[in-house]
Amino acid sequence: MESHLAYLDAGSGSLIVQALVAGTAGVVVAAKLYWRRVTGMFRRKTPAEATVGTTAAPVETATPAAATADKD
Repeated sequence: MESHLAYLDAGSGSLIVQALVAGTAGVVVAAKLYWRRVTGMFRRKTPAEATVGTTAAPVETATPAAATADKD
């Protein structure tokens, strides 16, 4: 039977801890987004939220050239 030697220095240990923390944070964020998407389908909307975006008129903005032309 052969002997295998393994060595973990501080840098390797730090890399492993960093990967575990980042993976955990990624799973938490993904679960939060997924949970909001699932519960959003069952959430009641207030009358103000229900009408947002349905009858909105386009917003007119002045261009810089038009704004300076009115000053004369």
